[in-house]
Amino acid sequence: MTESSNGRTKPAVQRRVIVMRHAKAEQVGSSDFDRTLSQRGVGDAEEVGRWLVAQGLEPDHAIVSAAVRTSQTWESVAAAAGWDDVADYDDALYDAGPETALDLMRETPDHARTLMVVGHNPTMGYLAQLLDDGDGDEEAANELATGYPTAAVTVFDFEGDWSDLEEQCATVRAHHVGRG
Repeated sequence: MTESSNGRTKPAVQRRVIVMRHAKAEQVGSSDFDRTLSQRGVGDAEEVGRWLVAQGLEPDHAIVSAAVRTSQTWESVAAAAGWDDVADYDDALYDAGPETALDLMRETPDHARTLMVVGHNPTMGYLAQLLDDGDGDEEAANELATGYPTAAVTVFDFEGDWSDLEEQCATVRAHHVGRG
């Protein structure tokens, strides 16, 4: 239960957060921002999309770094999952640290129940560790602690308003690394 602005308690809203690092990218591009996914990266991202569907997950809001490789990751995940390719492409997420990423997540519309964030390391790995309250799936948390390779995705449960996101506020439910 949470307290509303009128002082009454209201039931806390159950939400889900999906944090993902972009899939494998080519080493060279006209700039770092413009690097594209490798063939392996496309396959890995598609595998993540199929895995998310098998888990019964579909975001109703997505924040994606505007860099080419993250945009292509989202497009490949969404296509393989059969989702509409609608996301907020955000320039700020490209070079954001974990606190800035959290700030962007706090701006998620209230109607959204499942948020997916697709970005870059080290931020996505730090963000996943930052959100973890330590009470979730032990195996998934152990996998998360070993690193955050390309096409890594972590699923969290979170209770409350998006504006309430903070350190150690979400429970790890699953962790997966796409390898297509």
